Amino acid sequence: MTTTDTSRHLGATTRTDVLVVGAGLAGLHTATLLARQGHDVLLVDRRTDLTGAIRTTGIFVRKTLDDFPLPSEHLGPPIRRVVLYPPGMRHPVSLTSGRDEYRVGDMAPLYAAAADAATDAGVRTALGTRYVGRRGDAFHLVGRCGPTVVRARFVVGADGARSTVARDLALDRNHHLLVGAEEVFELPGSDEPPTFHCVLDPSFAPGYLAWVVNDGRHAHVGVAGYADRFPDGLRRALERFGASAPGLTGVARPEVVERRGGPIPVGGVLRRIGCPDGLLVGDAAGAVSPLTAGGLDPCLRLSELAAAVLDDALRTGRPDVSAAYDGAALRARFRGRLMLRRGLAQVRTPTMAAVAFRLLRTPFGRAAAERVLFGDRSFPGPGHG
Repeated sequence: MTTTDTSRHLGATTRTDVLVVGAGLAGLHTATLLARQGHDVLLVDRRTDLTGAIRTTGIFVRKTLDDFPLPSEHLGPPIRRVVLYPPGMRHPVSLTSGRDEYRVGDMAPLYAAAADAATDAGVRTALGTRYVGRRGDAFHLVGRCGPTVVRARFVVGADGARSTVARDLALDRNHHLLVGAEEVFELPGSDEPPTFHCVLDPSFAPGYLAWVVNDGRHAHVGVAGYADRFPDGLRRALERFGASAPGLTGVARPEVVERRGGPIPVGGVLRRIGCPDGLLVGDAAGAVSPLTAGGLDPCLRLSELAAAVLDDALRTGRPDVSAAYDGAALRARFRGRLMLRRGLAQVRTPTMAAVAFRLLRTPFGRAAAERVLFGDRSFPGPGHG
């Protein structure tokens, strides 16, 4: 990664138009868009290397691939096939789209490319730098060369599901969270078509799904659910699922695998995500699909809206960004998926899951699943449905 790290040059105090806290895709994209509009942007992240400690599976949906110029060389083969399994994994439902629906990103080089784009746009990036809070009209950081006081016109919280910036700005915070864990490893190649396998079994994934993504190059094996419902812990659930996970027949599992994990907000976009001093993006804003828990498409789209709102505020001098950055308006368009999320959360036993799964075998159930998995809708913004 060639990103220029300016952390050693911050000094005791610094000024900037926008302080962005968190250099995931949401923070990187917001910072880059603002810098390209000519604004001074300081991007900070506690990590010393953005290609480490990856949390996301990296699944990009078709609408994201259509609308954003992601580097194709860092994306896996297209996936058209999804197989849904009941508890016991017998008699699954297989769905195949006529279009390329998913591609899994190789996230380390994707983060590196996004960080380099930010640097090229003029973003000042300070790695190994923690945001420690707001006092009065200043924001405080601690970096490798000591503390820095930042005076910024706006702050952007891109600091994850448990956002400290949200707390400091008195904005809404995520309370409906799943926890997920995943193992990722390379594959020697396969004659099978790239496939996304999803298992509905509360004994592995209480309130959500267990999954295997096998695109022929990499395998992603994961589970997620409500933290207090794992009978023997998240890691043990992943171990049990990995021992019988579908889609890996004949695959020799390597001794060393990449491990990922973290909280996943599934309560929908938060209502109050902006105020006169700043706003939230990505997981901090709850910009994750309540049903599928997919967050990469929402994070990019909400970041574009955030950058447009802040650019207008900086150019016009109007202080209040919250009117144009209204989480409640976005949230209203997720009513259907929020209802389905509540329904999935109530599936607490394998017996209940097996009964619910019968619906997927009906024409209505298959059509509904295809609409969710292969539909044209994406994260709503102004003018989006």
